[in-house]
Amino acid sequence: MLPFQQDIDACLDVLQKGGLILYPTDTIWGIGCDATNEDAVKRIYQLKHRADNKAMIVLVADEKDILRHVTQPDLQIFDYIKGVTKPTTVIYEGGVGLASNLLGVDGSVAIRICGDTFCKHLIRRFRKPIVSTSANLSGYPPPQCFRDIEPVIHEGVDYVVKYRRDEEDYAKPSSVIKWEKDGSLSIIRP
Repeated sequence: MLPFQQDIDACLDVLQKGGLILYPTDTIWGIGCDATNEDAVKRIYQLKHRADNKAMIVLVADEKDILRHVTQPDLQIFDYIKGVTKPTTVIYEGGVGLASNLLGVDGSVAIRICGDTFCKHLIRRFRKPIVSTSANLSGYPPPQCFRDIEPVIHEGVDYVVKYRRDEEDYAKPSSVIKWEKDGSLSIIRP
């Protein structure tokens, strides 16, 4: 049995009911929900006191998941992603099959192939992408470890993952790039 199996089962139950989870990712602790459920996405915006025109990141487990949620992905992006060592979120044009309130005003979507074992298991078992936004109120710094997460966030979600709570490593958010139509890229967050 996996060391986080009970957490996976509890998260799946919450996600399938449209709930919110507080969970560790390959970067920082995040608030997550079903990325196809507009009501769940709206709850995250409300919990974080975040403007709903500010898009959030979507986590997927594999390259093929990007092909399901982007209308015309440039396949060269996969070579780029394989060459980076830091978790990197890519903003793609033409997000599809996701909650409309998760997309940018231009229809773009920010997607990261998650390298974390817990997240990969969760996403593969859920069979849908999961929202990942930092576990903080809007305007405040993201938590560097679990103990930095404010009580209001704990109280605002439906399940808090137990796995990796004791880690003291200071985590950082992912890099964010935008993959342009012409194959060039813009660095949004190094």
